[in-house]
Amino acid sequence: MPFLAKVTMLFVVFVDLLGQGLVFPIINSLIMEPSTSMLPKDTTDAVRHFNYGLIIGVFFLCWFFGAPYISKLSDVIGRKNAILICLFGALGGYALTIAALYMNSFLLLIFGRAITGLTAGNQPIAQAAMVDGSVDDEDRNRNMGYIITGVSFGLVGGPIIGGFLSDPILLGSVASIKLPFYASFVLVTFAIFMVLTFFKDQHDKVAERQPFVFRPAEIFESLWLIKNYPIVVRITVVFFFFHIANLSFYIFVDNYLTSRFGYGTLGGSMVMLTIGAALAFSSTFLVVPAQKRFSKEAILGITFVVWAISGAAFVAAPVAILTFIPVFCFYFVFGIAYPTFLGLYSAAVNDEEQGWIMGVTIAVFTLIAGIISLIGGELIGLNLDIPFYVVIVAALIALLVMFLAWNKPEIKALTRRSGD
Repeated sequence: MPFLAKVTMLFVVFVDLLGQGLVFPIINSLIMEPSTSMLPKDTTDAVRHFNYGLIIGVFFLCWFFGAPYISKLSDVIGRKNAILICLFGALGGYALTIAALYMNSFLLLIFGRAITGLTAGNQPIAQAAMVDGSVDDEDRNRNMGYIITGVSFGLVGGPIIGGFLSDPILLGSVASIKLPFYASFVLVTFAIFMVLTFFKDQHDKVAERQPFVFRPAEIFESLWLIKNYPIVVRITVVFFFFHIANLSFYIFVDNYLTSRFGYGTLGGSMVMLTIGAALAFSSTFLVVPAQKRFSKEAILGITFVVWAISGAAFVAAPVAILTFIPVFCFYFVFGIAYPTFLGLYSAAVNDEEQGWIMGVTIAVFTLIAGIISLIGGELIGLNLDIPFYVVIVAALIALLVMFLAWNKPEIKALTRRSGD
């Protein structure tokens, strides 16, 4: 894959994840702080927690319905065309979000997040494009790490853009809660230009011959296909609990810190910045060395142990600043574990199925995220610590299930150290 094409894919992933790092702290402030006018001032904390979970859940559930279809479609119409569909959808979502902020409309805000979620399928397509351009297993694992680097920079860039452009202390009267969304709109427009200019993949000729046909059943058929792949099923069982732990932590970390320690948009952005920095370093520099030194099973086992300890340390922290240590540790190991999982999925299918299998990984992620957002919004209203108890339990279950479900020669062959 040419250098500029690879940079384009990383930038596409960057703007895709930018929205999460930027939006989560802002949505948290809009919903949880009585001083904003998005909800009536007399709204109770329990209702605010529920509405926070609702708006995050709508985004992820719409992502769930959109991502598998668009990812599978990218195997037919081409990576480039599928990526452009997602980017234009992101433009529409940001436009609706900006309108919602001007109108103080909670319903329009939900609708904007729904549109953004339906077309938030760029990460698996970019992953598949990077696999298309890989020359061997080591290069594929390295490229999976680069994708997580793009994710990391998105999570880092979002808080920086959101915190800087919305803080009147830093920008004075120019600052507003709308300004970060305008900046994101511009960045997505630039991403469209880069894709049109620099990216061309091997599926483009096929795309010219194949008509675009919308089949809603494709969403469920894509997931149902995993029953025909026993290895994929065994990987997915562990991946399921992996994401229960990950998303219970990620979705509610801002909400928790705001409710317990009074964090606002800037404080929430700093948490996202910590997550992004941890991811950026480990995913960029440590994925290939770790996979050469340890088996993939050992990497994931260490991750689950670190997660259980980090979840316990997070809720036990007596002051806000100490929570940043378990947050960093949690996502430092995630930066190695997640591309390791992606490499396992990629190695479990043939080259023609890479778009589909990467869509499956995002579908699992988004379905769990949507359910956890909706349920967790209720649970955190009852007790702030509950989502993080879920983190601990899910990490330990994932560890147990991995050792039970992966005790097969065909799985052991995939999880061995790189180069063995």
